[in-house]
Amino acid sequence: MTRDQARDLLNNMMDSPALLRHCRTIELVMEAYASKFGEDPDEWAIAGLLHDADYDKYPDQHPQVIVNKLREMGEEKIAHAISAHYTKWGVEYTNNLDKALLACDELTGFVYACALVRPTKITGMTPKSVKKKLKDKNFAAKVERDEIYKGIELLGVELDAHINHIIAVLEENKEELEL
Repeated sequence: MTRDQARDLLNNMMDSPALLRHCRTIELVMEAYASKFGEDPDEWAIAGLLHDADYDKYPDQHPQVIVNKLREMGEEKIAHAISAHYTKWGVEYTNNLDKALLACDELTGFVYACALVRPTKITGMTPKSVKKKLKDKNFAAKVERDEIYKGIELLGVELDAHINHIIAVLEENKEELEL
């Protein structure tokens, strides 16, 4: 699957501008992580882009609709990673792609939310300010902190380094992401 094919698939399955932007942020963060892990940047970016592709129109069936489509297309590795991007689904984490998608999804959304409430948005953001917001259970209350910490543990990265990675990617793309 090419990125253009993945974008077409996403755009056919999703209408929400906020969810489209979320998928794009995960695409960017995953692509950047692929380079750090010596993995295929296109594969990792596509997994990030499509991880919530069915959530807009099929929230009760998420992620099975997109997982099934990907399996039909022969994209088993990406399908498996997407099927594992929430620990409570009970899917085994077999490689770094699976672990990175879990580690990046909730925390990237959280960092984005943190940036939105700052006067300077993403510019000048530090891990310290993100960790302070993580402790505030009322801020972005729907973000499951346990998913963030489990993803970081599985991927084997340190919290500050992981947050710095996400901040750097979002800052590099701040105009597109409206940050």
